[in-house]
Amino acid sequence: MSREDLLSTYDYDLPEDLIAKEPLATRDAARLMVLDRRFGTIAHRQIRDLPELLRTGDCLVLNNSRVLPARLLGVRTATGGKWEGLYLGSASNGLWRLIGQTRGYLRLNESITVVNPVDDVLQLTLIEKENDGVSLFEPSSNESALHLLERFGSVPLPPYIDRKQATSLDRERYQTTFARHPGSVAAPTAGLHFTPELLDACSRRGIQRAEVTLHVGIGTFRPVAVENLSKHRMHSEWCEISSTAAAKLAKTRASGGRIVTVGTTSLRALESACREIDAEDATSTFREWRGETNIFIHPPYDFKSTDVLLTNFHLPKSTLLMLVSAFGGLDFVLDAYRKAIEERYRFFSYGDAMLIL
Repeated sequence: MSREDLLSTYDYDLPEDLIAKEPLATRDAARLMVLDRRFGTIAHRQIRDLPELLRTGDCLVLNNSRVLPARLLGVRTATGGKWEGLYLGSASNGLWRLIGQTRGYLRLNESITVVNPVDDVLQLTLIEKENDGVSLFEPSSNESALHLLERFGSVPLPPYIDRKQATSLDRERYQTTFARHPGSVAAPTAGLHFTPELLDACSRRGIQRAEVTLHVGIGTFRPVAVENLSKHRMHSEWCEISSTAAAKLAKTRASGGRIVTVGTTSLRALESACREIDAEDATSTFREWRGETNIFIHPPYDFKSTDVLLTNFHLPKSTLLMLVSAFGGLDFVLDAYRKAIEERYRFFSYGDAMLIL
């Protein structure tokens, strides 16, 4: 088994004070580490410099998924014991797919009571237990899941932010400015840096943009549990490449521009589409595609969709760090992470960014 296939290869020590637990005053104030694969160089810039780091004719690819207020707080109706859950989606029969935490085990047909700030009540009854800690619950209301989550849910911040409850600032900043399609339980964090003004500056530079959708799922929160990466299986996530986006990306490539993918979620969506296209029509570059993907990208990997990647700094031993290592080169990326710690970059969702050219 090669070094690239070992989980321990992707481990590193991060000082606690480099974990960004609060957003910066403005979205585009983040630092930007620039990795040039051609020359093997690392430079230190700002996110605001992005337009001048890209070229006229390039195309930004943004994930327009919107984070759901998927975190639910309640009590076991029978005992009053505290319960916390995360909404993962709805099954075809309308039951809610949830993971939850409480003392002891929930029994089938046991109910959870969720209360919102105006004392409105939602009950969730356990109907079935699936694998990996996911269970199916029946809500007491026939209203849409999105409507009920807006009333009873809150922003599902990552565990390392270590806040009992999302603040009003979190509700604004843990969401991209271009989010349109509700469905994620975590933000596509590279997109959090973009302000309308930064996007306008890119447009004035002649940089196009295309939007894709990938709804970030539970895999974001689950660690890799095996040392041999060939045995790891990703959870599926829904994604879509529209015909409009596909045409824009194909035109960019045909005219000599670069595909600049913003975030690992956008990259996974594009590579999933390319994988399906390759299986059906090897002459196509980009086309409309939608479906579930469980693509797991780690070194070595032959990227077909992307020329430049903008991404945040990711957790040790995470599938996101593996993807970035596949794109940038394992040793180059791990060396960049060591330099980022030396230079005191801010890490994770509210942290700084990396541009891999």
